[in-house]
Amino acid sequence: MATFTVWKFDTPDGADGASAILHDAASAGHVRLVDTAVVTWPEGASKPTTRHGHQDEWRGTGWGAFWGLLLGTLFLAPLVGAAAGAAIGAASKAMAAVGIDADQLDRIRAGVTPGTSALFVVTEDGDLDAVGERFHGVHGKLVATNLTDAERQTLLETFG
Repeated sequence: MATFTVWKFDTPDGADGASAILHDAASAGHVRLVDTAVVTWPEGASKPTTRHGHQDEWRGTGWGAFWGLLLGTLFLAPLVGAAAGAAIGAASKAMAAVGIDADQLDRIRAGVTPGTSALFVVTEDGDLDAVGERFHGVHGKLVATNLTDAERQTLLETFG
């Protein structure tokens, strides 16, 4: 099963650093990256920038559509009022297939603000301990996942 996680960082470059660590872990065979996306929101910018990882060219188009829908809804759609609620509602129906609900979408949107960044990751077949060791000292906060509560707790314990 593919695991979807979103990690928030308190600096605009935190997600880029975490992405590099994760790609190194994948190169070492500790985790299989299905795809990634990085959202960077520098202080003073009116909106964040997004970058899709394109891990696999064959699947890149499908994941590109997924990231486009998710990130566009979260960060480029109207940010207030009924329009924001409608955008989140429409996206949550599409995201339900990967285990992401409207509450998680709301948490992501509220958590990623100017001066922060986020790493969106889809993985399979990871060695949690080996990957966790590489992230020692990296201060990210898990804001969304399709893991069960027990799996989420193990992930949080591993990554501190």
